[in-house]
Amino acid sequence: MDRVKWTEGLADDDRKFVWHPFTQMRDWEAEQPLVIEKARGCCLYDTLGNKYIDGVSSLWVTVHGHRKKEIDDAVKAQLAKVAHTTFLGLSHPPAIELAKRLAGIAPAGLSRVFYSDNGSTSVEIGVKMAFQYWRQTGRPKKNKFLTLKEAYHGDTIGSVSLGGMDLFHEIFRPLLFNTIKAPAPYCYRCGLTDERPCGSECIGELEAIMRANKDELAAVVMEPLVQGAAGMLVQPPGFLKRVRALCDELDILLVLDEVATGFGRTGRMFACEHEGVSPDILCVAKGITGGYLPLAATITTERVYEGFLADYTEFKTFFHGHTYTANPLACAAALASLDIFENEKTLEKLQPKVEFLRIELEKLGRMRHVGDIRVRGFMAGIELVKNKKTGEDYPPAEKRGHRVIMEARNQGVIVRPLGNVIVLMPPLSISMPEIRKLISAVKKSIAKVTAD
Repeated sequence: MDRVKWTEGLADDDRKFVWHPFTQMRDWEAEQPLVIEKARGCCLYDTLGNKYIDGVSSLWVTVHGHRKKEIDDAVKAQLAKVAHTTFLGLSHPPAIELAKRLAGIAPAGLSRVFYSDNGSTSVEIGVKMAFQYWRQTGRPKKNKFLTLKEAYHGDTIGSVSLGGMDLFHEIFRPLLFNTIKAPAPYCYRCGLTDERPCGSECIGELEAIMRANKDELAAVVMEPLVQGAAGMLVQPPGFLKRVRALCDELDILLVLDEVATGFGRTGRMFACEHEGVSPDILCVAKGITGGYLPLAATITTERVYEGFLADYTEFKTFFHGHTYTANPLACAAALASLDIFENEKTLEKLQPKVEFLRIELEKLGRMRHVGDIRVRGFMAGIELVKNKKTGEDYPPAEKRGHRVIMEARNQGVIVRPLGNVIVLMPPLSISMPEIRKLISAVKKSIAKVTAD
């Protein structure tokens, strides 16, 4: 097979028939698409045989690497039994076992697992649960949600309503329900104080908003420790713990979106563990299957679950579900992934790599156009600026972030931009030499694109 002609044909068909997410297709049509054919370990291979380090875990999902034998085998074994069966009115062994395992590793008090198939739906389910819970427990006025500015919780209408990123969400404003917004901890560009380090003025504002709206708030919905799509905004120590304490005091549910932060990304199984916090509702997806298949779960407490128990004729059922809820193949992959966490001591072995990544990233901070580096565990954002002294941004028209990631491909790594923030989130299985190569490639790419 002539791979060059094959690749050119694929590229032509892609431009003719495909519409890519979060992509300006006019730009896409002018560029040469990168077509990935296969993968192994922490690397991707295109149709021409070129090799790339997967520096973003294939959009934050790959945990143990690609083609992990144990997960491959688990999916094949399940495929020999049943690929899919409805979860409406039926059950199956992988879903039952996985729910038990998830309840066993989740923060204390979380014991009921409701399945779906992606991060947006897991959060939307959490919102609907909280809303319906208060209506069915005699407090229907608690029907509003507090969210953080710069939040991103997904792209369905309900999860977009919780979002705070105007670039993504403003155009859909007429379709959305209103939420109460609190300042996001964006320490590098904080508009609340000039002090460094800050006194966490953002939590003070959030507390005032919560107290003023406590009788109407059904829940606070937030990403714990790191707001990923906002550019890896890292919350100051104690922020999450204080939110939990306020929710307890004011009788407000806490919904934590750990779609991006869960399954080891911050160095612990769940980010909220760093501050000893248990939410009332935990939303997980992405890494739950090790990056193999779509699956999500919304995990809640017995208190919330019992708010839906009633006589059939009271119609307090949670009327929500999806065709592929608890897909057996996905559940089998998730079980295999949890086995790997346990058998290979993934989190324990991750700790020295977390420190190594942090040290290597810090070296980039000396670069002339790197304004801020934010890192927590294996989640990192490198913010590029036109003027380091003033923090002046590069104009969007210059597409510096995009140009960096395109140059990085020439250096043999795949990373993603969020505007002028370069995002790194490699698989937990990445080796230290691969981390060094990843950072070196990003450094060279930034240097080349910001040389003028």
